[in-house]
Amino acid sequence: MPGRLLYLPKRGGLIGRLNPWIDHRMNLQPLRPPHGRKTTLARLTAGIRDRLGVAAPERHAVPAGALTIASYNVHKCVGTDKRFDPERVAEVIAELDADILALQEADRRFGRRHGLLDIAAVERRTGLTLLPLSLERGGHGWRGNALLVRNARALRLRRLALPGGEPRGAVMADLELPAGRLRVVSAHLGLLRRHRMQQAEAILAALAEGDDIPTVMLGDLNEWRPGRRSSLRALEAGFSDARPGPATFPSRRPLLPLDRILGRPRGLVRGIEPHDSALARIASDHLPIKARLDILAVEASPAPALAEAA
Repeated sequence: MPGRLLYLPKRGGLIGRLNPWIDHRMNLQPLRPPHGRKTTLARLTAGIRDRLGVAAPERHAVPAGALTIASYNVHKCVGTDKRFDPERVAEVIAELDADILALQEADRRFGRRHGLLDIAAVERRTGLTLLPLSLERGGHGWRGNALLVRNARALRLRRLALPGGEPRGAVMADLELPAGRLRVVSAHLGLLRRHRMQQAEAILAALAEGDDIPTVMLGDLNEWRPGRRSSLRALEAGFSDARPGPATFPSRRPLLPLDRILGRPRGLVRGIEPHDSALARIASDHLPIKARLDILAVEASPAPALAEAA
C-alpha cells in the first residue's frame, strides 16, 4: 500500500512519504501547506504529535534522593545511518547517567543470542551492573531485554515468554535499593495490536503474583494510540497513568510515543522525557526515554491492587 503524500519542507520544498506501514496504522490524512506562509518541518511534526495526543516532556524540580530510570531500544546497535556501531550506543548510555536502565534489542535475534555491546566497558564507564537474565553465555538479556542497575541488589529475577507470533519477552526484577524495594518490568511488545493486548494481560498476571511494592514498567511497547484505540488499556488496571508519553520514534524526527515508563503508585514516576542528543538521533532508530523515581515519596502510600488479567 503506497504511503499518502505529505508536504515535508526542505530547501525549496518537497513532497515526501511516510513509511507505508506507519501511514496505514496512523490513518493520517494528507497535510496541506498553509497559504501565504512557509511550512516548517518543526510545525509539521508538532501538528502530527498533537493529532496523536503525544504528551510534551514533563518539567519538575528534582527531589533529593531521586533515581533516574531509562529505557532504550538500541536497534541491535545499528543507527539511522545503517552503521553497526556499539561504541556509539555505549556513548548514549553514558549520556543517560541512569541508575536503572532497560535495553531492548540488545542481543542478536537469530542463532546464538549473543550480546552486541562491550558490556564490561559499559559497566566500567557508568557504574552500572548487568543483571544475569540471559540463558546463554555472552548474552545480555532475555529475548533482547536487558537490565542494568547501579547501587542495587537483585532479590528476584524472572523471565516472561510473552504470547504472540514473534519470540517476544519481558524481564522482571525485584530490587533492594538504598531508598527501599522496587519492582522493575522491562518489555518489548509485538507489532500486532491483538498480540500487544495479550502480552499486556500476561504481564499484569505475572505482576499480580508478586508482593505489593512500588513498581515501574518500561520498554518499547509499540503503541502510540491513546484511549480506547490503545492496545494497552489493560495496563490502566495496574498503573495510574498508561497514556502515551513523549515521542521517541523515529529518532531523527520523533513522531510516535512507542517507548513508555509507567509507575505505581501514583507519584512514583515523574519528569518523563526523551533523551534527545545529537548522538542519540543517529545511534538507533529510537530515542531513549528517561524519568525520575522517588521511592521515598510513595513508600508510605499503598499501591492500588492489580486486577487479574482476563
